[in-house]
Amino acid sequence: MSDFIKLVHRRAFAAADPALLQVSFETAVLDRYRGDTRYRVMRTDTVCRIKMEGGWSLDAGIAPGEQQVHASWRALTSALPEGEREHWAMHSTVPSGYSEMFLRMQMSPGSCFDDGELRDW
Repeated sequence: MSDFIKLVHRRAFAAADPALLQVSFETAVLDRYRGDTRYRVMRTDTVCRIKMEGGWSLDAGIAPGEQQVHASWRALTSALPEGEREHWAMHSTVPSGYSEMFLRMQMSPGSCFDDGELRDW
């Protein structure tokens, strides 16, 4: 297990706050947004963003093998509108791994990280 996921868990348990805990989803969760002109799905090497034009956006990590994405409980409950949460819940899965770069970004908000070129996914 990554040292960063252990650090996330330690901080969550110490603060009795599950906000940073990660929830995993099949990448098929993104299919709903691809090709819909109201949304843009972008990625770097290990991080992605789903953005609704003029609306919500959600950052997520891309697990090794790119079969899963993961996001923090805080991001999922604060960024996703209520109407989107059921869709994401239907794609939840047991994690196969986490994007260490995304975990680093979560632990140091506002910091600059080089994670490859930004591109559409």
